[in-house]
Amino acid sequence: MSLEPAFVLSRRPYSNSSLLIELFAVHSGRLAVIARGARAQAGKRGGHLQPFVPLEVAWNGRGEVKTLTQAEATALPLLQQGEVLFYGYYLNELLLRLLPRHDPSAELFVLYANSLAGLSREGGSEALLRRFEVDLLELLGYALNLHLTEAGEPVQAGLRYHYRLEQGASLAPAASAESLPGEALLALAGKLPWDSTLLTSARVLMRRVMRHYLGERPLQSRELFRAIYKRKD
Repeated sequence: MSLEPAFVLSRRPYSNSSLLIELFAVHSGRLAVIARGARAQAGKRGGHLQPFVPLEVAWNGRGEVKTLTQAEATALPLLQQGEVLFYGYYLNELLLRLLPRHDPSAELFVLYANSLAGLSREGGSEALLRRFEVDLLELLGYALNLHLTEAGEPVQAGLRYHYRLEQGASLAPAASAESLPGEALLALAGKLPWDSTLLTSARVLMRRVMRHYLGERPLQSRELFRAIYKRKD
């Protein structure tokens, strides 16, 4: 099998010296592989079988879990330390929870790789996380209607809206609880620049949206981030 660009989404010990790895590969999607002996080769192959390292990999096998036969790092890790690592782990956890195995999407692979590169340049860019969530849902077939209201009217800056999943936005009274500004919807759609107020509104909305698709089980990356950095959001 020829080498295929891929990233490690997660890894855990398997048997005495191996690793069970969830890969995200450009042509094969998400798949599980066993890297035999990788834990005993930490300074060699096992050392770069880490999240956020651009890889080229090959595997074989006919079962659900394949055997990794080759893995080469093509660049240094895109994320290496600090808060930005948790943003990366958040992206990984979304893919692990939402992306079925063996469902390839080169477009989603490019989105993920570009998002990691953006995080490496911009640091803790919350706006980048919001765009990833929106684009991920669209590529999975759950596109959000951020441009038009339920009545088919364009979403406008200066107005406030309620947002209902699968229906979209509807006008809300100016002081209505749980409403959000039209600017937040337009920023999520990539039509307006972000500011801190819009990011807060967008975060509240996207937490609700993602919970709908992820279920109630907490995201480990978020819980760990809160525990380490003593943050509530």
